[in-house]
Amino acid sequence: MEERGFESLEFYQDSLKLLKAAYRLANTLPIYERYNLSDQLRRCACSMVLNIAEGYERYHYLDRLRFMYIARGSLGETASAFIIAESVGYCTKEQLNWVIEIKEQIEKNLNGYCRFIRSQKQGRDEYGNKYIDD
Repeated sequence: MEERGFESLEFYQDSLKLLKAAYRLANTLPIYERYNLSDQLRRCACSMVLNIAEGYERYHYLDRLRFMYIARGSLGETASAFIIAESVGYCTKEQLNWVIEIKEQIEKNLNGYCRFIRSQKQGRDEYGNKYIDD
């Protein structure tokens, strides 16, 4: 059966890989990080993945863009959490390099998808767009 929907997006699949890495790291952090870095790492990585899925399922292009922009912000937050983890010795430089590499790939594909959404303007005529200036 052919894969369709947000699950087939390359940047969604890559974001799941990053989510798994975030959970793996969070599970190894000291107990005193449970409600700080560990929790934040899980939440921002989940936010990234979930906002891609929710944005994909929205009809109007401005809704889609809004969720993709939130996902992009959560992607940056996830990478920043790994930078913090590496700076205090919770992960290796090699792990961080992998995170930065996959982050750049996700960002590139996510930005391309946002350009595609803007070009399509799906739903533009649905809401009486005299109030929407794009």
